[in-house]
Amino acid sequence: MGHMGRIRKWREEDVGALWAEARTVLQRGGIMAVPTETFYGLAVDPFQEEALVRLFNLKDRPPEKPVLVLVDGQEMLAPLVQEVPEVAARLMARFWPGPLTIIFPSRPQLPWRLTGGTGTIGVRQPRQNITCRLITALKFPITGTSANRAGCRPCVRAAEVAQEFGEQLDLILDAGPCPGGLPSTIVDVTKASPRLIRAGAIPRAALVEIIPEMGRISATGGAG
Repeated sequence: MGHMGRIRKWREEDVGALWAEARTVLQRGGIMAVPTETFYGLAVDPFQEEALVRLFNLKDRPPEKPVLVLVDGQEMLAPLVQEVPEVAARLMARFWPGPLTIIFPSRPQLPWRLTGGTGTIGVRQPRQNITCRLITALKFPITGTSANRAGCRPCVRAAEVAQEFGEQLDLILDAGPCPGGLPSTIVDVTKASPRLIRAGAIPRAALVEIIPEMGRISATGGAG
């Protein structure tokens, strides 16, 4: 694909060319780094198995760990999720866009690596406006797994991403540093009662306000 690891500084006047370049990279199975409201994320086309293989190799990630997906809003859930439970609708109304990843029942035809064979898919709408605009321009969701190798801390600056992954990335969208802090909170709505999988940027108490039924359930083990 040539000249890899290109950093593109965000400039509103170049937006058309930038979106076109991003689309080309992703449609060819390339990997792109995008900012989110927590850390940089690694984006591939989530419907391309080979792109997912590249992503896992890049991150040294165990293949059974599912990958979260970023959307620009609820309409984009259709190709990913089998159903939107009522609890999920309540959570999205309150916390999207924002650092809440919701685990839904996944559509059966999704690539195995996206779901880890779990029959579920984690999705969120990021609060990072530029990345939401990118997804809208692409007209398809992107993966949003944090930009780090397994066990290392996630990158918050484009230069760190370039240093960490260098030639293995096709494109880095530099919109300035990400705020860092806590990762997204993860809630699983696939079972009868919603479960907190990972406490993060949205505190448990805020979730319980929206879904009181979760207050009666103790938190389970963490997920990466």
